[in-house]
Amino acid sequence: MRRSIRSSVFRSMLVAGACAATAVPALAEQSDTSGRNAALVRQVFDSWAAGGSVFDPLLAPDVRWTINGSGSLAGTCEGRDSFLEDASLSLVSRLSSPVVPDVHAIWAVEDTAIVRFDGSATTTSGATCENQFVWIFRLEDERFVEAEVFLDLAAYQEVVENNEPVTD
Repeated sequence: MRRSIRSSVFRSMLVAGACAATAVPALAEQSDTSGRNAALVRQVFDSWAAGGSVFDPLLAPDVRWTINGSGSLAGTCEGRDSFLEDASLSLVSRLSSPVVPDVHAIWAVEDTAIVRFDGSATTTSGATCENQFVWIFRLEDERFVEAEVFLDLAAYQEVVENNEPVTD
């Protein structure tokens, strides 16, 4: 009986080892994709913090950008142009300096990347604009095709209501 338990354990270990060996390539592929996406998002946010644009290099033309919450800004923009015009412009036009991100964490799993960051800028009235963000992206071919965004919409609305837009 002792011998059959040992051989049963040995067989189970062989089966488990064979299963693990077949799963390793799939895990490695997932890890490679996750790593590439995390590195890409880190690179873009580092460039943004240095004065570049987060949107130009990454937003797909047909991006679906959803801002969660309630208020006039909440909702979904279909396409890059809609996002820039309907969601971004109302804030950016009331800033005298660009938003500078301070990234706290980036997580990536397969085609999804999550960025937790704070952003700060100066408004057209000289006040400081600060907010906290969580952006969740789905990437295809190194472009954001979907975004789900969380931020303090009351702080955003306060900037829009209390600052004149820059006119060119």
